[in-house]
Amino acid sequence: MSTPDSGDFVQSLARGLSVIRAFDADHAELTLSGVARRADITRAAARRFLLTLESLGYVRSDERAFSLTPRVLELGFSYLSSLSLPEIVQPHLESLSRGVGESVSAAVLDGADIVYIARVPTRRIMSVRITIGTRFPAFATSMGRVLLAGMTDAAADAVLAASDLMPLTDRTVTDPADLRAELGRVRGQGWSLVDGELEPGLRSIAAPLHARDGSVVAAVNVSTSATRDSVEQLLDAYLPALLGTAGAIDAELRLV
Repeated sequence: MSTPDSGDFVQSLARGLSVIRAFDADHAELTLSGVARRADITRAAARRFLLTLESLGYVRSDERAFSLTPRVLELGFSYLSSLSLPEIVQPHLESLSRGVGESVSAAVLDGADIVYIARVPTRRIMSVRITIGTRFPAFATSMGRVLLAGMTDAAADAVLAASDLMPLTDRTVTDPADLRAELGRVRGQGWSLVDGELEPGLRSIAAPLHARDGSVVAAVNVSTSATRDSVEQLLDAYLPALLGTAGAIDAELRLV
């Protein structure tokens, strides 16, 4: 893998991608100064990258601000289409959501983060809007923990070492030893429950999805509010449905 200090590392490409990542749901439009600040580059560099992206059709501008165009979706959908996972998972998520009456999602691991690849929302349960491509730190999420538990100890330790283990709520587990112990429990029981660690009042339960060779390739979860469902409700009503859905998806993935 190339690093910023490697002769194979193309810094201009990295900076161009940082300009694209400067835009998100809360920053759909940005001024030149805003892009420079969020991408941590100079105004002059930001201007060159934005004008290049605009000429390629990935960015549009008016007199005061820049925004991404729908063409930027090509960058993500080329990856998603190569997976075939979203197409397989989506109908199962829709059935699971109808059965439990809650929001359900699927995600894969990308570095130290989970990335949403499919989702069926029933109501807004977080302060941020979750869409395809949304990222969260794996260590503090139920889907992230089943994905980490599916790795070797050495690989999971490497992800934890690369993670910013900052508390997101007063319940977030951040001690590496405690996280390793939790991953061991998740590996043994085959599912993960996270209660208020990513955001206060958010409860989530997740199960792994397996490829034909048995490796964990993705995760699926059910999320709900602590004011609406107890932990017992998640375990008694939602967990069996979740595991059944994961098993049905696994059966299809074995045919891919």
